[in-house]
Amino acid sequence: HLDKVVVTELHPPQLTEICPPGTADVVLTFRNVHNWLASGDQQAHFNAFFKALKPGGVLGVVEHRAKPGTSLEEMRKSGYMDEDYIKKLAGTAGFRFDAESPINNNPKDTKDYPEGVWTLPPTLGLGDKDRAKYLAIGESDRMTLRFVKPGR
Repeated sequence: HLDKVVVTELHPPQLTEICPPGTADVVLTFRNVHNWLASGDQQAHFNAFFKALKPGGVLGVVEHRAKPGTSLEEMRKSGYMDEDYIKKLAGTAGFRFDAESPINNNPKDTKDYPEGVWTLPPTLGLGDKDRAKYLAIGESDRMTLRFVKPGR
């Protein structure tokens, strides 16, 4: 049913309604939470997703995974996000954590690079310096999380 997919924009605080409230079945976000943390509007995004979804609706989040206990400042700097922090943002908005998938896990990612997550592909923030090394590591270790809006 991809013919029913609607792509919208969300830019808190000015634009926070991505669809009529309670009408979306699924909201997906890929590698965005670190950007929202940098701009300080991370909770507004999760709140908007909650408002948009129907009861029983699903929020899917894919994000670069930090080592547990990583500070907010280090998350801002590195682009890697603490999984518990993501779960807290979703929970504060009203979501219930439902499941996770290992599909985007990368145990080769040590998360300690000079340019943070942007050192790895596809960005390769160091250019040609150690390019083969970073290509061999591959893309970041990413969490793939599923949250549900309660009520159904």
